[in-house]
Amino acid sequence: MRDVHTFDDFYRSTSGRALRYGRAVADDVGDAQDLVQEAYARAWRQWGKLATHPAPEAWLRLVISRLATDRWRRLRGWRLAASRTGPPADVGPPGEDTVLLVGALRQLPARHRQALALHYLFDLSVEEIAREAGVPTGTVKSWLSRGRARLAELLPGVAAEELEVNDVA
Repeated sequence: MRDVHTFDDFYRSTSGRALRYGRAVADDVGDAQDLVQEAYARAWRQWGKLATHPAPEAWLRLVISRLATDRWRRLRGWRLAASRTGPPADVGPPGEDTVLLVGALRQLPARHRQALALHYLFDLSVEEIAREAGVPTGTVKSWLSRGRARLAELLPGVAAEELEVNDVA
């Protein structure tokens, strides 16, 4: 069983030094905080054994170093891949239709948005959406119908018939 009090004492007495060490090996405050947090999480999981370790703070520093090295290796791989493929193409600003659609979707209830997104973006059937949401298929049909009707009201120049799909009506 882990002793909470001894871990708390360990944390209080070492956290400042651990964060300074993490800052030195990561060269970024945010990364250092992530590394130290992960190291303490690992220390907590193994606190039963680590509490009797002759140098638990040294163990913690070793974990921080290894985490920093792993992160550096992952980033190096991403940088290498990016250097081979070049920078991503610029993404232009959203079109007027996109802005109008997003604005209209934000005005729908969350369940209606979810049903519409699952149906139109992920091509899920009414039955699949019902299973995922844990509701009857009639409820999903209602969400889709009401969501499309409200979108037709909110989007100028779009008739409700344009939003209807035969398989859910």
